[in-house]
Amino acid sequence: MAESSDVTRLLISLKKGEDGVYDKLYPLIYDELRNLAYSHMNRQSADHTLSRTELVHETYLKMIDQTQIDFSDRSHFLAIASRCMRQILIDYARKKQAEKRGGKQKDLTYIDGIFNGQNSKAQELIDIDDALKRLAELNERLSKVVEMRFLGEMTIEETADALDISESTVKRDWMKARGWLYKELKERFEVS
Repeated sequence: MAESSDVTRLLISLKKGEDGVYDKLYPLIYDELRNLAYSHMNRQSADHTLSRTELVHETYLKMIDQTQIDFSDRSHFLAIASRCMRQILIDYARKKQAEKRGGKQKDLTYIDGIFNGQNSKAQELIDIDDALKRLAELNERLSKVVEMRFLGEMTIEETADALDISESTVKRDWMKARGWLYKELKERFEVS
């Protein structure tokens, strides 16, 4: 695991606009990004064609393309990386759903989809993303806690550090957010 102070120092250099910082930062946090990617990919269907290495590389490219990102420390950087991974996977899932509705894939009946589970993981991911967007409209911090705890598999301590709130606040927010999401997604899946 990368030394937090080394990563923080590089992030400060990045804020100052120094050249070549991403090239120094990437090797320090690569393993952590791979672990994040592994946790995200574990929630995907078995036929997912994006590898965790590709997800790490796509995330890296997405992050270096964002000149306005303001990282405060290692935990915050990883939280933003986790969010980028989620966005990449959502885009991938939406593309797969679009293909299912008329793209290059063969036609599947509803029953086929149930039995072989194709596209159900992609739809679940889209539903979770939609629910998180609605939650962010109601309470942005609750949404961020879910992203960091569930999607980024960050600890309560890491989440508290990244959001600059107490651990007890993270625990309360986590409980509230999970309850809200359970109710929201339960209703959504009962309707489907």
